Amino acid sequence: MDEYHIPVLLEESIEGLNIQPGGTYVDVTYGGGGHSAKILEKLGAGKLIAFDQDIDVMGNIPDDDRLIFVQHNFKYIRHFLRYYKIDQVDGILADLGVSSHDFDVADRGFSFRFEGNLDMRMNQSAHLDASKVINEYDEAQLWTIFQEYGEIKNWRHLVSTITTARSNAPITSTGQFLKVIAPCVPAKIEKKYLAMVFQALRIEVNNEIGVLSDFLETTLDLLKPGGRLVVLSYHSLEDRLVKNFMRSGRIDGKLENDFFGNSTSPFEVITRKIITPSEKELALNPRARSGKLRIAEKK
Repeated sequence: MDEYHIPVLLEESIEGLNIQPGGTYVDVTYGGGGHSAKILEKLGAGKLIAFDQDIDVMGNIPDDDRLIFVQHNFKYIRHFLRYYKIDQVDGILADLGVSSHDFDVADRGFSFRFEGNLDMRMNQSAHLDASKVINEYDEAQLWTIFQEYGEIKNWRHLVSTITTARSNAPITSTGQFLKVIAPCVPAKIEKKYLAMVFQALRIEVNNEIGVLSDFLETTLDLLKPGGRLVVLSYHSLEDRLVKNFMRSGRIDGKLENDFFGNSTSPFEVITRKIITPSEKELALNPRARSGKLRIAEKK
């Protein structure tokens, strides 16, 4: 499992779940199975439901009667828990990062380090891929993607460069895309800039912000009182959503007060300060650098 993906903040995440031996838990982003394996170690006679839409993870699933694996996007969590006659759970874990495996497989198109198809789909049967976004979205749509999802400062220049190039020939590979946008890339922050560009495309292709928002709101009903929500995020857009939701029970972060002016947030925030990887962990896994862990408990 570790060769597929090294789990980020593993011990801290599992401690945050506060696992009870007979409890029911959900890992909505199974990936290489590192977090799930640790949950199963502590679970006793409990139950773990794990979600992942990526067909590549199928080889990482252990033969364990306590594990129910669901090969679907975690936005369907409510539907599948109802299917398995589970009303509420004791804890939900979400690691929102892309697995190391996906970054390292050239044909998936997640990384600018490899020549491959301009794809970026988590679900290989999905219709929308990065090539369609680059070649078919209009300028205004591309502006929004690179400005909001990538926080690219020269987004106007980037979009203009892309639309000019695609008018001559479709852009279908990562190598071709990199050549097209080369004039836009600041030399001093080349890798960081490219990472932000690819991040923006990946978020759009997989509707990551919409899925996360829907998922967070769903957890309110699915968690038992005292149940824990543990979320690992990797960029500011995700972290802001998670922070707002854990603070207020709302995606917009607005706190509602009762008649006496007291906060009516459905959560108690366990992590007043976000947890980030230690220097020791970063030495072993540099890709963990942007990880941010937040934990909340339902009142």
